[in-house]
Amino acid sequence: MPAPVPLRDPAPMLEHALDEWGGHGDLWIFGYGSLIWRPDFAFAERRAATVHGWHRALKMWSRVNRGTPECPGLVFGMLPGGSCRGMVFRVPQAHGRQVLVNLWQREMVLGVYDPRWLPCKTPEGRVQALAFTLSRSSPSHTGVLADDEYRRIFAQASGIYGSTRDYAEATHAELLRLGIHDRALARLLAL
Repeated sequence: MPAPVPLRDPAPMLEHALDEWGGHGDLWIFGYGSLIWRPDFAFAERRAATVHGWHRALKMWSRVNRGTPECPGLVFGMLPGGSCRGMVFRVPQAHGRQVLVNLWQREMVLGVYDPRWLPCKTPEGRVQALAFTLSRSSPSHTGVLADDEYRRIFAQASGIYGSTRDYAEATHAELLRLGIHDRALARLLAL
């Protein structure tokens, strides 16, 4: 079982993200996991997007949303290397601050992610979007997990938003609906 994660105060990270955005234009948010199928915020536009230098991985411990401290589950993080296909959401400038505040309450309760503004390639051109990344040095990063460990987590881990398995299946289904084939995720679900 993973060690408890030291909490980071998410408030300064929110203020930093707000400062970097600046509020002078619309806000773009990159979704690669549950944000694709459950954004929980109003947006004016949604586009297919690719981020280079990062990839989606089911390698982040979840002790609240998809697991518990006693039986941690997994959620997606964006790890360095490769590329990631997902969606970008455009939030009108007037609503950007409130959307970020609400998003922080959902994604950054424990301050686990490292929010970054990343260049996203879309069919309509490049946008700079906020993405929730994960450092390999984070205590929430699982490192390499054996297939048996994924099987155990899929069978047992569940948190306030449901099971790890349901989360992975919902993400996979939406990716396929959007024409995005994630071979690594498909392999894990086939276990």
